Formats: sequence, C-alpha cells, structure tokens
Amino acid sequence: MAATERFDLDISPERAWLATLMAAVLALAAGAVALPRLVWDRFLWHYFWGPVYADAQGARCAVMTDGGPELLFGEASCDAARSAGRIVAEPGYTLVSEAGYAVTLVFFLVGVLYLLRYLEVGERLDLFFALTPFMFFGGALRVVEDANDAAQGADIASLLAYPLNTLIISPVIYFTVFFVTLAALVTGVALERRDIVGSYHRFVFGVGAVALLLTAGFLFWFAPTNLAGAVPGAGLYPLMTVVTLVLAAVLSVAIYLGAERFAPVINEGTGLAGLVVLFGHAVDGVANVLSADWLDVIGVPVQYGSKHPVNRIIVDVTQGAQPQWLSAAIGTSWPFLVVKLVAATAVVYVFDRRIFEESPRYAVLLLVAILAVGLGPGSRDMLRATFGI
Repeated sequence: MAATERFDLDISPERAWLATLMAAVLALAAGAVALPRLVWDRFLWHYFWGPVYADAQGARCAVMTDGGPELLFGEASCDAARSAGRIVAEPGYTLVSEAGYAVTLVFFLVGVLYLLRYLEVGERLDLFFALTPFMFFGGALRVVEDANDAAQGADIASLLAYPLNTLIISPVIYFTVFFVTLAALVTGVALERRDIVGSYHRFVFGVGAVALLLTAGFLFWFAPTNLAGAVPGAGLYPLMTVVTLVLAAVLSVAIYLGAERFAPVINEGTGLAGLVVLFGHAVDGVANVLSADWLDVIGVPVQYGSKHPVNRIIVDVTQGAQPQWLSAAIGTSWPFLVVKLVAATAVVYVFDRRIFEESPRYAVLLLVAILAVGLGPGSRDMLRATFGI
C-alpha cells in the first residue's frame, strides 16, 4: 500500500502528460527506424510530412521512392504514380491526417490547461478575447506562404525557401502560431506580476494585433506591387474581404440575437464570446462559399479548390442531390456554410454556465480552440482570394 501511495503522489497529471508525450514520440521514432516502410513511408510521411513537403516546394504531389521523396509538378504524373501503386502525398488533408491532427490538438489543449493552472490564469473569458487577434494573424501568416509560393513560381525573389517556409504551411503553421501566442501569454503574465503592465490580457491582445497588422500590411504591399502582372490573377480585390466580413457579421449577429429572443439558453454560458465563435465560423463558411462559387461575381479572376475532405464530401453530396439548374444558380458549396453555422450554434449552446463553473480554464481554452479552427482557415481563404494568390 505504501508503494502505491508513493506512486500516486509522484505521478502528477502534469508529469503523466509529459511522460505520454515522450512515450508517443519515442514510439513513433522507434517504429520509423524498425519498420520504415510501414511507419514512416506509409503513415507519417504519406499522411503528415509528405503533404507539407510537396506544398512547401510548390509541387502537385510528392512520391516516395527507394531513393527518397520525389516531387511531381503535373497532375498526370501524380495520377500515373497512384495507378502504379506508389505512395503519393498531395498538399492538403485527408481523413487520416485530420483525425491525427484532431487528437494532437486535444492532447496539447490538455497540456496548455496544465500550464494555465501553473500560471494561475485563464479562468475568465478575458483570455478568450485577448487571443482573438492571433486567429486572424494565423490566417494572414498562411497567406504569406501562398504569396511566397506564387513568387517562386514566377521567378520572383521569394521570402523564405525550403525548409524554413514549412513553418508557415498548414498544419505546421498552427504550431508556429501556437508558440508565438504562448510566448506572448507567458511574457504578459510575467510583466503583469512585475507591475510593468497593468493587464496581461491587454498585453496579449496588443501583441496579437501588432502581429496581425504587420503581416496584413506586408501582404497589402507585397502582393499588388510584386505579384500583380507576374502571377496570373494576382492583385488586390478588397471586395472579397468586405463581402466576407459583412456577410459573416450579419449572419452571426442574426443568429445571436435570434437566440437571445427565442432561446436565450443558447447564449447563457458564453455571452458575447459566443457571438465571436459564431462570427469566426461564419467567416470560414462564407469565405469557402465565395471562393468556390462566387469569385467571378466579386471580380476575382482565380479559381480555388478545397483541401478539406469534409468540404469536398459536402460539395459532392450537394452536386448529386441538388437539381442542376439550382447548382448553376447558387452553386454547390452553400451547405458548408449552413453546417458551419449550425455546428457553431450547437457548440455555443453546449458551453453553458455549469461548464464554466466546474472547469473555467478548460472551458475558456476549448472555446479558444473552437474559434481557431474556424477563424484561422477562414481568414486565410478570405485574404488569399483578396490578393488573388
């Protein structure tokens, strides 16, 4: 019994989390060494690193060969490699990779929760609002990589070359933004406790706002002046940003006020934070719909395809179920916006007062993550179309 008690005392949740992280890393590393074809080639490289590797170098896909990965720049070459049974990785996501990233996200959320407990912060929604600019910053930073790729393709001096550009390619960019945000938070808490700043919330918000303004400002300078004329379609199309933000604001406010009037229990736990969540996912949904079906109306001479399998599935189902004349009139991506708004509303409803009372830090942190997976990709899609890259 004494040994068991000592064991229980020694293994804290924080240590258990670190031990799990180390065990997972060691298991994957050992598997990659012992079974390289299975663990590395067919799993880690195929679903996780290969897509990033191809995306970072502007390739249509990357193929694993006996001599290492090979970049392919034509769709026909990629199709031929797949037909030959070779391991092909394309930029973007698969159901396997999205599941893996979801598990990783949840795991690191738990780690951040332990950090917030250690710092004794994050019990109020002030932290949620303070972190909001970082969501836009992440999206804008991803567009910097899009601009970098476009510059490389047009033989214009690029900003970052491989492998540094992988730091701002999805999904690695999520870790980059995460560590920048974490550094701002830890610094803000330290400065507040030394009475250098009045509130770490304002400090963190300020850092995020400055990062966003610098990144967006760079894009507004670089894309129109360096890419326009050299990259097909590149330029400045501010109507994309205006329409996206206005429609997202109208939809989110309408849902929020409708809930306040007819079902106030939905907003009871989150308050205005719920409105921000609705807005973030509305930006994602609206930007997707506009990019897929309405760019010609807005005046953006570029076409985009979705990298997310869930979005592609929704479009495929809509194409099969919706009459052709209706698809021609309103497009086939609009159900994605409906799904985003319904899901966001459901999430806001789930975050009732009891959750914030029982585990306020976890509730705030989870709400931040939910906003990030909507507003981050949504702002990227919006800004990318704004510059036609």
